[in-house]
Amino acid sequence: MEPYNPLETSSIGESVVRKLLSREPRQLTEIETFKGAGIYAIYYSGGFGPYAPYRSDSETGTFDLPIYIGKAIPAGARTGGKGAAADPGYVLFNRLKEHLESIRQTTNLDENDFYYRYLVVDDVWIPLGESLMISTYIPIWNVQITGFGNHDPGAGRYKQKRSLWDTVHPGRPWAMKCEPALKSTDQILAALRESVPLTIEVED
Repeated sequence: MEPYNPLETSSIGESVVRKLLSREPRQLTEIETFKGAGIYAIYYSGGFGPYAPYRSDSETGTFDLPIYIGKAIPAGARTGGKGAAADPGYVLFNRLKEHLESIRQTTNLDENDFYYRYLVVDDVWIPLGESLMISTYIPIWNVQITGFGNHDPGAGRYKQKRSLWDTVHPGRPWAMKCEPALKSTDQILAALRESVPLTIEVED
């Protein structure tokens, strides 16, 4: 067995993930202002039928499968561990608030059914932590039903296709201006039903 090197990239990534998962989940609607950049996980505890295999249980405090993993990095963040860190401001808080607003605008999701964990991280390690979380938990809004994190493309760019997420969860005004997606809601959800939730344990 190779000796454990705490400074290896994989070891650092696992350390970030363990720290994030140790955080107590909080209801997204009750988010309070905080400063910093970092990574986050969003969990769903509602009754949307196709998401039943991925549902978290807020009553028992069981939050095993995130529905979405994301990151927020300030402009001018360091790369490769070099240079001075940019002041992150409220970039992570603002990103989570954007997600809450997206959920509020849908016609078939309840904002009260969403919970989150977040971790403020030195910006050089943020992409590593996000990548490991996504590869470990395969969140359906990152992999199968993509587009949750999209922004308004702006006037003159609405000829692009509507995302799979906006097709399944219509309501964002700017997304409704886009062209219909190539797949219908039924096709998207049928493909989701054929997938199997998969997790890979992060070693202690």
